[in-house]
Amino acid sequence: MQPKVSIIVPVYKVEKYLKRCVDSILSQTYRNLDVILVNDGSPDNCGRIAEEYTTIDKRVRAFHKENGGLSDARNFGMKYAAGVYTMFVDSDDWLEPEMVEQMVITIEKYAADIVQSAFYYAYEDYLLLEKSSATDKPQVQVIGKEALVKELVNNQKVKNFAWGKLYKTALIEDIPFKKGVLFEDVFWAHQVMHRADKYVLLNKPFYNYFQREDSIVADYNPRNLDIIKGLKERHNFIQQHYPDLSLKSSKLLLKTSLEHYNLLFLNRKKDPGGKNRKELQAYIKTNIEQFKQATKNDRQLYRQLVFFHVHPWVNIAYLGGRKLLRRLKLVPVPVTMQRINYTEEARRNEKAYS
Repeated sequence: MQPKVSIIVPVYKVEKYLKRCVDSILSQTYRNLDVILVNDGSPDNCGRIAEEYTTIDKRVRAFHKENGGLSDARNFGMKYAAGVYTMFVDSDDWLEPEMVEQMVITIEKYAADIVQSAFYYAYEDYLLLEKSSATDKPQVQVIGKEALVKELVNNQKVKNFAWGKLYKTALIEDIPFKKGVLFEDVFWAHQVMHRADKYVLLNKPFYNYFQREDSIVADYNPRNLDIIKGLKERHNFIQQHYPDLSLKSSKLLLKTSLEHYNLLFLNRKKDPGGKNRKELQAYIKTNIEQFKQATKNDRQLYRQLVFFHVHPWVNIAYLGGRKLLRRLKLVPVPVTMQRINYTEEARRNEKAYS
């Protein structure tokens, strides 16, 4: 008997994409599924579409609640998860047909707590695949408990995303997502990895992470600073449980803080009086010695820190100069992504859901 897999899909304002997502789940080669659609008070036809699926396939259950955000919808869905294993799928994304089957085979073969697959960044006309997921890499990599949180902090192999992974339900059922924040996975993932004993990576891409123009990550505003709040919360956790990783964590905090200062500068109208920029500048200044120590082996980031400490505009000018040099091809641009164009057949399939 195949173990049951619960797939939790929070649903909000995705009328255009929901069928593509749910159809990709129901067409999985793995059949013993418990599909939980959580209509998070969506004002469009998502609730009706979710109910229609319950009449089409008995594996689907639809729940309707007042709008509470992605975290609240995931937490709600977890209360009803009946599977031995659980997956989270965002409702504008979709799965490759063999994803669940291959994930279950892997988690049981290696007696793992979590399996993560590679994924595509999916656009309207093409896919992007990280070079680290190239086919010449080992198809399966096993990460033990000692290295797991380190890899999470590195954010190269082990990703912060909740989606694209298969979890033992018992591992995560009492770790709720933090409500009312963006980048909720950053607040959550380290708590999960802290519990896991064995983590397996599948380098084959099975998950399509759709890049929408109207997504929360595409339209910057100060709420995006929640990612820094999450990294600070995680940093405190790491200092307590993994002090050897404190400098790595500090380095990522600095890098993210500098990036968001620059984004706020570019969106100055959304930061009246520069309130958020001043807070970031004060935070970096207060922790300058710690950040210098964390970046001593990273010449570029250390240079940015020094320039920023002189004045944030000096760093912005430095980054602008480097960008110009890249355009003039005087500074090499690292190639981290492989582009894959959709076939004509794939385009036709996509149009069927638009």
